[in-house]
Amino acid sequence: MRIHQWILAFGLLLNLASAHAGDSPSLKAGVARVNITPDLPFWLTGYASRTAPAKEVLHSIWAKVLVLEQSKDNRIIFVAVDVLGLSKEIVEDVFTALHAQFGIQRSQLLINSSHTHAGPMIWPCLNVIYDFDEAEQARIATYTQRLSRQIVGAVEEAMRGLFPAKVFTGKGSAGFAINRRDALFPKGAVDHDVPVLKVESEDHSIKAVLFGYACHNTTLVDKNNLISGDYAGVAQTKIEAAHPGATALFLMGCAGDQNPYPRGTSALVEQHSTELANAVGKVLMEAMNPVRAPIRTEFQVVSLSFRPVDRSVFQQDILSSNKFLQRRARLMLEAYNKGWNTSQFSYPIQAVRFNNDFTILGLSDEVVVDYSILYKKTYPRENLFVAGYCNDVQLYVPSKKVLDEGGYEGGESMIYYGHPGPFADDVEDRITNAVHKVMRRVGAKKY
Repeated sequence: MRIHQWILAFGLLLNLASAHAGDSPSLKAGVARVNITPDLPFWLTGYASRTAPAKEVLHSIWAKVLVLEQSKDNRIIFVAVDVLGLSKEIVEDVFTALHAQFGIQRSQLLINSSHTHAGPMIWPCLNVIYDFDEAEQARIATYTQRLSRQIVGAVEEAMRGLFPAKVFTGKGSAGFAINRRDALFPKGAVDHDVPVLKVESEDHSIKAVLFGYACHNTTLVDKNNLISGDYAGVAQTKIEAAHPGATALFLMGCAGDQNPYPRGTSALVEQHSTELANAVGKVLMEAMNPVRAPIRTEFQVVSLSFRPVDRSVFQQDILSSNKFLQRRARLMLEAYNKGWNTSQFSYPIQAVRFNNDFTILGLSDEVVVDYSILYKKTYPRENLFVAGYCNDVQLYVPSKKVLDEGGYEGGESMIYYGHPGPFADDVEDRITNAVHKVMRRVGAKKY
């Protein structure tokens, strides 16, 4: 009789533990979105060869918000934006407004850009590719400032609508990303993982789907002059159509050297978006693992160094017939003559960890895929997604391998982003040391 009572009691404890793990009763969620499609005509960004502004919209573009909260000290605000990349100015304006209103800490706000090359110009990101007149400069600055207010408004809406939520995670795969450096440096790395976060209300209806992938949003190439979210934007639309009432948010991974293949047409946008949406849909149909509180967040800024460049290089480039070299030289010589330091770059690194269930490491700028592969190997016990393009996007971040190889991602891209030249040889070491600090502070353990 006593043995039977012990068995019943043990079974009851197991059931209670299982129910608790699956329910995540302490979390609340809020979801919102805002259409950020600019008034036309408007200049697109991402390709230096464009000679005219966009006059038509292929797909509307959005800023979407997901808030997950246990308490004011235990929350994260995800913002996913269909643009090439956000400026430091926009990110800081958004944080300042949200800190004043909700008391959020810097680590509690993670903004990610989808890096669509069919999105609006965000000044001054990649501004060396254009030289606007006064009227165009004013229009672009007006849009940029309005975008900050739109993001803040969407977060306010999400915060007002918090509801009890259950959160789950799973992982799929999509195979259309290739390493675009393979032609020069064969056997380049790829990351085909598709991490998925599902948010349900108490009635089990899906309210939000957060998913990621590491691949440039460049299915539509430089000949395209229509506004679009490219494959990631269309994939979000497909997921939402399959789950009415849900908001799909895309986080870009470490896609600095990753391209969709094949690419070049709207039909291929449809193809890649279908593959990605199907990968997410398959995960949503399977058993997913619970994601629980607490939510631990950490944010740190590390200083990176550029290789020294002699001033005479820019004095020569200012005379060049290459307009991009000339514009970069103008920036560098103006900075020198005004006494500004262009030798250092402030680099934000962020970590968000849900209990022991799911971790997002947020790296800013155009990070190559080597970083994702490195940190997944370093933290094999973590269910880890390494996102690039977080917060502001101002340049490419090569690994030591890519830096040594050179090429566009290794240094040539600095011309178009308006920086003096390649990073110093210790760029990967500095970032990795900072990554270990933020990961340790959120409770992750190496190896």
